[in-house]
Amino acid sequence: MSCRRILCTLDKTISSLERQLAAARAAKADTEEGSPMVTKSGTKDLNESRRVFFVMGIITALRNRKRRNSIRETWMPQGEELKRLEKEKGIIIRFVIGHSSTPGGALDRAINAEEEQHKDFLHLNHIEGYHELSTKTQVYFSAVVAKWDADFYLKVDDDVHVNLGVVSSTLAHHRHEPHVYIGCMKSGPVVAQKGIKYREPEYWKFGEGNKYFRHATGQIYAISKDLATYILVNRHILHRYANEDVSLGSWFIGLDVEHIDDRSLCCGTTPADCEWKAKSGNHCGASFDWSCSGICKSSVRMKEVHQRCGEGDQAIWDTSF
Repeated sequence: MSCRRILCTLDKTISSLERQLAAARAAKADTEEGSPMVTKSGTKDLNESRRVFFVMGIITALRNRKRRNSIRETWMPQGEELKRLEKEKGIIIRFVIGHSSTPGGALDRAINAEEEQHKDFLHLNHIEGYHELSTKTQVYFSAVVAKWDADFYLKVDDDVHVNLGVVSSTLAHHRHEPHVYIGCMKSGPVVAQKGIKYREPEYWKFGEGNKYFRHATGQIYAISKDLATYILVNRHILHRYANEDVSLGSWFIGLDVEHIDDRSLCCGTTPADCEWKAKSGNHCGASFDWSCSGICKSSVRMKEVHQRCGEGDQAIWDTSF
């Protein structure tokens, strides 16, 4: 090995150790100040010091039990199968939830009862609310990178259909790339008018063109460990815009990040899209309806979409990565 290669390898090792040290300090500070995450699971998590493949957080709301059940009944393994997925494949999946503005109220008690039954939640010390999604996203990534040592960390909405085998294969292709941001990249006009959904109060910051920079659509995306660590270490100074997907994209501007535009993560649910691809053996990683920013009436339609577009329950077990 040449001296140049040795120095390059040493430089990367030192950089990695510096990031790990910074993350450890940030996690320690959270422990002293009050952790961003509260775990209430009745079961012991997979050994958190063990390196895992990826952590998938399904962002959900207090009142969304029907959506959660539609996922449990389709693409998310349950019970012993969920534990097996962690042990054999290194894949951890949790519903990500905060708490109500009045902790201990009826909504929080209902979540606790649901947790006792399913044991598939990750509890954040965060007040739930639609206009708090950027903060919740930041708290989520900070919490999971401090809790689990993974190659990737994913955020998924609770009205999206996912084929775990396809997603695993996609991520495996980028496993040795340190700074990757994977999703369906998009841009578009910044909404300035009051009373309009997705309005951005800080629209003036985006200049005369009034268009967003390229970023992954919020239904599903993945980031590598270094990027999640960056969020943890810098969480107190990262700016949050009105829309969480825009916020995440903005945090990576100016960094040496590889944006990977993967259109298999944003298939439609119509027969001409995910179903046709499934029949041709080219399954989608994720499917939803753009018109609803998720599967329209997902608590009712998730099973139908799973039957038409799903890769089959055995696919994740047969996938090598």
